[in-house]
Amino acid sequence: MASAASARSKAPTKAAKANPNKSNVAEFSKDEELNAYREMLLIRRFEEKAGQLYGMGLIGGFCHLYIGQEAVVVGMQMALKDGDQIITGYRDHGHMLACGMDAKGVMAELTGRQGGLSKGKGGSMHMFSKDKNFYGGHGIVGAQVSLGTGLAFANHYRNDGRVSMTYFGDGAANQGQVYESFNMAQLWKLPCVYIIENNRYAMGTAVTRASAQQDFSKRGLSFNIPGEQVDGMDVRAVRAAAQKALEWARTGKGPYILEMQTYRYRGHSMSDPAKYRSKEEVQKMREEHDPIEQVRARLLRNKLATEDILKEIDARVRSIVAEAAEFASNDPEPDVSELWTDITL
Repeated sequence: MASAASARSKAPTKAAKANPNKSNVAEFSKDEELNAYREMLLIRRFEEKAGQLYGMGLIGGFCHLYIGQEAVVVGMQMALKDGDQIITGYRDHGHMLACGMDAKGVMAELTGRQGGLSKGKGGSMHMFSKDKNFYGGHGIVGAQVSLGTGLAFANHYRNDGRVSMTYFGDGAANQGQVYESFNMAQLWKLPCVYIIENNRYAMGTAVTRASAQQDFSKRGLSFNIPGEQVDGMDVRAVRAAAQKALEWARTGKGPYILEMQTYRYRGHSMSDPAKYRSKEEVQKMREEHDPIEQVRARLLRNKLATEDILKEIDARVRSIVAEAAEFASNDPEPDVSELWTDITL
């Protein structure tokens, strides 16, 4: 068995290299650039604050941060239509915010308070919003893929024109129920877009050591499901790929796979020291591929915004997050009677 040191020396170099499709990027207007910047920055600042609250003991259990992957969900959300559904795994705070869920409610759920979006009973890994068509946050690895396929089946049955966007990671992509879902989705031409957020290390093992087929866009080939690799650090590339995939699914052609090549800066969860990769690798990704800095640089370079405008956006975002943290720290915990609500016996 390879030692941890040898694993670090072999895996990161190859795993850190993106293989983006640079030719397919959407043209953003000034408003779209600013909106993408604002939405990604909100996720980044929210997650930074969540990490702080976890360190203070205000968030218990597991907490998986989305820092570094913001462009994926923001770009996808820019392409969907009203009524389309979203379902994901347990690294879900960013998806909730991108769906328009209230930052106070999200943070309060993390701290287990009654004002949380699941009344303080779900925590970081299990949050839902029927109003926003957000179907969770799921703690079982890969479980959301079968459920997302079920949502697509309901859309197909009702012929309502909706598409289910099902997010999962490179680790979950090796789960058996994923391929059962692929088979059913293609057999019945279900309107489902499978978004594989390949952050390259799953729970702590590089894809180079864990996956025989490391091009995740090809995972559906045996079922005749088309797929493509996307630069998941560029929100424009994500939006362009999302539009193509959603149109494919919405027009009755069946499922589509998008492999988003992205990167998480933090460990798998707050308890993960991430010693399986080098600090230099993380720093290189931050300096050369950060999704927020790319948008910021374009805004300044193209004179679509000034430094002062961007500082104002950051200040507003920080205010929203601070207010959410204050609410989540002082809101009462749910009453004991809540143990018996929202359950089926």
